[in-house]
Amino acid sequence: MNIKFISQIAQVVFAVFIVVLTLIQSKGIGLSSAVGSSISFYRSRRGLEKVIFILTIAAGFMLVANSLLLILLG
Repeated sequence: MNIKFISQIAQVVFAVFIVVLTLIQSKGIGLSSAVGSSISFYRSRRGLEKVIFILTIAAGFMLVANSLLLILLG
């Protein structure tokens, strides 16, 4: 198994991981509150919500880095 094949598999895994984490984050948001409401308030993330948020950002960076690696491998 070469590095390009492993990187391609990792690309799919990172993409699915980001989709799952994003869906977990937006689980409590209804369509009416997401679209119709312009009034919002600041609430800090704590506990598991903060961990999921940080994991989503880290997975995004890993996806971008892996994409650049795939470009370089050609």
